[in-house]
Amino acid sequence: MDTAYYANIRRFLRQGELPQKDAVRIEEMLNYFSYNYPEPTGHDPFSVTMELGQTPWNPDTKLLLVGLQAEDPAANNRPPSNLVFLIDVSGSMHGPDRLDLVKRAYLTMLDQLGPEDKISIVTYASVDEVVIEGASLDNKTEIMTAIENLDPGGSTHGSAGINTAYEIAEKYFIEDGNNRIILATDGDLNVGVTSEGELIDLIEDKKETGTFLSVLAFGYGNYKDDKLEAIANHGNGHLSYIDDIFEARKVLSDELGSTLFTVAKDVKLQVDFNPAYVKGYRLIGYENRVMAAEDFADDTKDGGEIGSGHSVTALYEIVDVDSDFEIPSVDSKYTTPDESTETENTSDFNDEMLTLNIRYKEPDGDTSELLTYPLVADEADEPSDNFLLAASLAEFGMLLKDSEFKGSTDYNLILSSLEDLASDDPYVVELLELVEIAQDLPPRYDSGE
Repeated sequence: MDTAYYANIRRFLRQGELPQKDAVRIEEMLNYFSYNYPEPTGHDPFSVTMELGQTPWNPDTKLLLVGLQAEDPAANNRPPSNLVFLIDVSGSMHGPDRLDLVKRAYLTMLDQLGPEDKISIVTYASVDEVVIEGASLDNKTEIMTAIENLDPGGSTHGSAGINTAYEIAEKYFIEDGNNRIILATDGDLNVGVTSEGELIDLIEDKKETGTFLSVLAFGYGNYKDDKLEAIANHGNGHLSYIDDIFEARKVLSDELGSTLFTVAKDVKLQVDFNPAYVKGYRLIGYENRVMAAEDFADDTKDGGEIGSGHSVTALYEIVDVDSDFEIPSVDSKYTTPDESTETENTSDFNDEMLTLNIRYKEPDGDTSELLTYPLVADEADEPSDNFLLAASLAEFGMLLKDSEFKGSTDYNLILSSLEDLASDDPYVVELLELVEIAQDLPPRYDSGE
């Protein structure tokens, strides 16, 4: 799950302005944070947590939390890495929040790598250049010097750099290792292949080599978030927005495993609701990640990637079958397999409210495996801290988007919930500060912003 939009929201608020509504993606807000989900046991690559409770902003609905927690092998058990740092050094990357910050980010990452890892550096501007290839950490001083000596200038021939980066990755490919390109850019690709569709075609073709591609977005102005998100998603990677050195450390140091080491790819979730209990529902966020029901069992359809130690969180707002409340998505279903949808469960048991179906592939696999998790219709007595944090983030996102579903929520309710968490997590403390900033800002006057 990408988290770039949360960091971008933070940048807007720190600058003293509300983010544009289309710059708010609630699913990325939810997944920026860590949750206390249990570690997986057995052979499954992740654990599954489901919790049902009262919706804080709507007394007529229930809130369902779904959480996945990936296994996190110890660092010394991780496979060796073949990493290509693909760095945009065009003129638009000039500035302390761009190339200067890129350098600091990559230098931070070097401290987390080991003697078995290989590092290559490819830059691109008007032309692309291989600065270092296949170097080990025995040459750390040389790698650091090469990064420090990068200077911006010229136009942005990003597609040439991408092609070269894949060639270098293939040259030093490690069987059963972690082969990945990490692209750092502001997204202003203006020479060569520049359209989103053409870039997707290029990445789709290249990822078949077994090398994944992740994107670190920097700067503001030329930052093309949709284009960079498409590159990362189709490259089996993640998109992160780096707005300061603290975010760089979070992504490339604290969360290095989830950023670089994939434990499951093409992960898809499908929830079957039992109409005996559920009249209607809505998935909160994920608007650009919803797939057709028949694509769930189609292994040619791309899903998401889950990295080592990575968690994924989703929220559903649910209407009970006997409620008078209306919600747009009322196509609740509790099905057995048919020609159009494969859920592979006979979920007609009277006490089940829903079944969560998950498909995933091994990092080097082509065929998906199916896992199913039924949930009995029992509401939690007291909401967990995970539930309170996720609900608060959803409320914050709905206020920033001025969502039609925001109900009775307001900033004071969010602040009260977050304060009750009494968290020593610095990211939750920062969230409290951001909510307070947003509360004090004047409302938007243009409804289209």
